[in-house]
Amino acid sequence: MSVAYSHAGPWTLDAVLALPEDTSQRVELVGGQLMMSPAPGLPHQRASHRLHNLLEQAAEAAGADVEVFEGINVIVPDGLLIPDLAIIDAAAAEESGVAVSAHDVLAVVEIASPSTRVTDRKLKPSLYAAAGIEHYWRIELEPAPRLLIGRLQGGAYADQPPLLAGAVARIEEPFPIEFDPGTLARR
Repeated sequence: MSVAYSHAGPWTLDAVLALPEDTSQRVELVGGQLMMSPAPGLPHQRASHRLHNLLEQAAEAAGADVEVFEGINVIVPDGLLIPDLAIIDAAAAEESGVAVSAHDVLAVVEIASPSTRVTDRKLKPSLYAAAGIEHYWRIELEPAPRLLIGRLQGGAYADQPPLLAGAVARIEEPFPIEFDPGTLARR
């Protein structure tokens, strides 16, 4: 069931955080305007779940004092975003309630869906960079799975060449992890 929103004027962070929970869509805030997207499809959810598990296992193996979350509220200077996955400082996560500050986020991952491709490629990287989040990863599932990794440099993400399905991605930060992007999409 979706929820109807009645509101006059620009939205505030407090007003958005006070909205009732709605699992049928994600509600984000950018520049006083709501940005909504439908709940992710099955290929997206499969990839998110698998990467979440891989990240948790790698963090534990590395002894990293972090937690990995799916679909949480991250407060950025221009509003509120909901990354598909976020790696967060464990102490900050323990103290957070309904949202976490971007300065406690070590990395975000977006999985591009048909309804979010432009947002995930253009808008969100600039907002995450402005918030100072050091690592931005994007998973593209179509036409074949690939991983794009960005590290914050000079206020923007410097992208490495895409890591394609069939090749092992080796990433060292925020903790070491290795995986084939193709395994995220297979049944």
